[in-house]
Amino acid sequence: MSLPAGIKWTEAETAFDRDHLWHPYSSMAQPAQVWPVARAEGVRLYLEDGRVLLDGMSSWWSAIHGYQHPQLDAALQSQISQMSHVMFGGLTHQPAVELGRRLVALTPPSLDQVFIADSGSVSVEVALKMAVQYQQARGLKEKTKVAALLGGYHGDTLGAMSVCDPQQGMHRLFRAGLPEQVFVPRPSLAYGEVWQEEALAPLEQLLQNQHHQLAALILEPVVQGAGGMYFYHPEYLRQARWLCDAYDVLLIADEIATGFGRTGHLFACEMAGIEPDLMCVGKALTGGYMTLAATLTRRDIALTISQGEAGGLMHGPTFMANPLACRVACASLDLLLENDWAQQVAGLEAGLKAGLAPLVGHPAVAQVRVLGGIGVVQMHQPVEMARLQPACVEAGIWIRPFNRLIYMMPPYVMSAGDLTQLTASLVQVIEQVYAPTASAVATAP
Repeated sequence: MSLPAGIKWTEAETAFDRDHLWHPYSSMAQPAQVWPVARAEGVRLYLEDGRVLLDGMSSWWSAIHGYQHPQLDAALQSQISQMSHVMFGGLTHQPAVELGRRLVALTPPSLDQVFIADSGSVSVEVALKMAVQYQQARGLKEKTKVAALLGGYHGDTLGAMSVCDPQQGMHRLFRAGLPEQVFVPRPSLAYGEVWQEEALAPLEQLLQNQHHQLAALILEPVVQGAGGMYFYHPEYLRQARWLCDAYDVLLIADEIATGFGRTGHLFACEMAGIEPDLMCVGKALTGGYMTLAATLTRRDIALTISQGEAGGLMHGPTFMANPLACRVACASLDLLLENDWAQQVAGLEAGLKAGLAPLVGHPAVAQVRVLGGIGVVQMHQPVEMARLQPACVEAGIWIRPFNRLIYMMPPYVMSAGDLTQLTASLVQVIEQVYAPTASAVATAP
């Protein structure tokens, strides 16, 4: 396909981007290479220089239906002709009501109160506030802290950072200025291993000793995402639910990355057959079209908060329940069900397992693991981004490694043929970039 007519990307745009625009987790002193995108359609990114990339990232796990989907485009076009935005304070509108209906219907039955937030990080902030306000409204003034798992990641705002891994996570520089929370080692048993009761001991001991000061436990169900793409045993989640009940601690499930089918279950909590007290959702909620998230909880929790000292939940973003975002989220959720997401994700899982299998046993690879629509290649050493990412672009694929992890979360609509091409290209790139040197081969035993 030819690029659409219009203003072409020039060296001036490249220079301005380099000198003035801050990209995620980037240095302005030594700007990393970026690749200008002219447009995106289906599962492909069309670069300004004419190259075409297969998208293995779903734009950080959000564009599950691919790009420029006609149903999602139509939803936005229809809504913008009526109302692009109106404040949610004192007003309401049909897109918000319709989105609320869908979320209540899709999430665990007990979660029937919906706070529509701006982004995943904000939805975590809201969940933390809900937990603390709930305990305060019950007269349990000392229950102000939140327990979290080491290796976890919950967002980049201050409250969300406070429950991210304080040592190995991205936010350790801010530790002194963050709310002080309580941490427990991540589950020791990986997904697929035989369950052993001793794996629960650290969490049980923590709750036994410190439940009097804990408002909630927050975790990413079964899959720890940006903290390491670690898959843990679902039984840990089931037991955590029981312990939280036993010690009067709320359970917050951060399903921002795992929600809406990514693991092969609509929500990862379903793997353990549990319902959290609060759930955060985002990313795939709008199919990657607009930023939107939500925090859901039970009615008794919402009523307790509302009858407390503040008289309501103390949070209210300017763009809360933006009509455009709510409308496209409704369309995305409808499309998810129409497309038989379970079959789509099962196809991704099979394709990722087969496609990444050649990397098992590669000397530079520590482990290959796949769960649902998530494929992970964990290297022994941190990835050399300056070498690997350009090599992937040259091979016609788009992925975004971090630390020791090279991973894929393709759009659900990716065909079997495209997935084969995506994984084969990644295997080829890894074999090229991590090929043993002549000297290493000569000195090998």
